[in-house]
Amino acid sequence: MDLYKVLGVNRSATKDEIKEAFRKLAVKYHPDKHSHSAKPVRDSATLRFKQVSEAYEVLSDDRKRAHYNLTSSSSSASSSCNYYQRYANASRRSGGGGYGFSSANSYKNNRQNYASNFWHVSLRFFTTRAFLLNLAFAGALYGGIVVIDNSREALWKMHNPGKSFEEAMESIEKAKARRDK
Repeated sequence: MDLYKVLGVNRSATKDEIKEAFRKLAVKYHPDKHSHSAKPVRDSATLRFKQVSEAYEVLSDDRKRAHYNLTSSSSSASSSCNYYQRYANASRRSGGGGYGFSSANSYKNNRQNYASNFWHVSLRFFTTRAFLLNLAFAGALYGGIVVIDNSREALWKMHNPGKSFEEAMESIEKAKARRDK
C-alpha cells in the first residue's frame, strides 16, 4: 500500500497539503459519519479511516516519512506494504497509533520483531549526531578531570618532596592544636 496514494497526494507534498488531504478524508470516512450505514459500508469506511490515519501518522512526522520514503523507493510495492505492516505492528507494540492491525503476527513473531527492532533502534540512537556530540563532550570533560588530577599530584610532589598528603594534613592539625592551646 502506498501511503501517498492513500491520502491522494504526491511524494513532494508539503506538510500542509498532507494535513489538508487527511482532514478531508477523515471527515469523509469517519466511523461516526457512517454509524447508521449498512454494515459493509460501515466496515469499509472504518478500514479506510484507519488506513488514512496511519498514512497521516507516518507522513506528517519527518523522521517516519524519511524512513518510509527510503524503504519504499528502494523496494517494490509489495515491500512497501510489508513496511507499512511492520510499522503498524511496531506502533501498536509501543502504544502509538491505536488503529493497528489486531493480531497480524503471533506472539513469537512479535518477540522476534521486537528483538531486531530493539537493536535497530539502539544503533540509530547511538549513531545520532546529538548522542555523538554528548559523548564527545563527556569524553572531553573526563579527560580534563584526569589531566587536572594528574597535574595536582605533580604539583604537590614538586613543592613538597618526600612528604605525602596525609603527613602534611597531620602536621597542619598539630599546628592548629598547638595554636588553640
